[in-house]
Amino acid sequence: MNIRRWSIAVFAIVTVSAVVLAQGNRDSGDLAARVQALEAREAIRTLYAEYGRTLDARDFQAFSRLFAKDAEYGPAKGPAAIGAFLEKAIGTNYPDSKGKNYHLYFNESIDVQGDRGTGVSKGGYVMATADNTKADFLLLATYRDEYVKEDGQWKFRRRQTVGEIPVPRTPAR
Repeated sequence: MNIRRWSIAVFAIVTVSAVVLAQGNRDSGDLAARVQALEAREAIRTLYAEYGRTLDARDFQAFSRLFAKDAEYGPAKGPAAIGAFLEKAIGTNYPDSKGKNYHLYFNESIDVQGDRGTGVSKGGYVMATADNTKADFLLLATYRDEYVKEDGQWKFRRRQTVGEIPVPRTPAR
């Protein structure tokens, strides 16, 4: 092989290698960003679960920690006020309920941009009958949320609840 052909072959190999390495670095950056977004969405799904778990347990202090320092929920602003607002609204149990109750979340759509995000989800409120033999679906709502990553944790920045199907309860006779 003469020197000119050898030089062209080496140049071609170096050029192709540089292109492949550059593509690999770009893909790994894209991969890291995609993984970070997936992790954020999963953390926000956990936030939903903790929202329901703390309300069902009537742990309003833990519930209030799910909200950012400048959070808004209904008329309440800030974690302590939000916890107090829900404690007053729910009390020790939903009105006229003797059984356990559960908050359920589903059909979420979450968009994350860095340390902020938005989302829309559905929520349902299910309560056991007084004799604990069946569950009544009491409420269906749409949640419109804003999230923020604060001190390494995803929290609600703003939560809007839009009731869609309030199911009237008939008093037991």
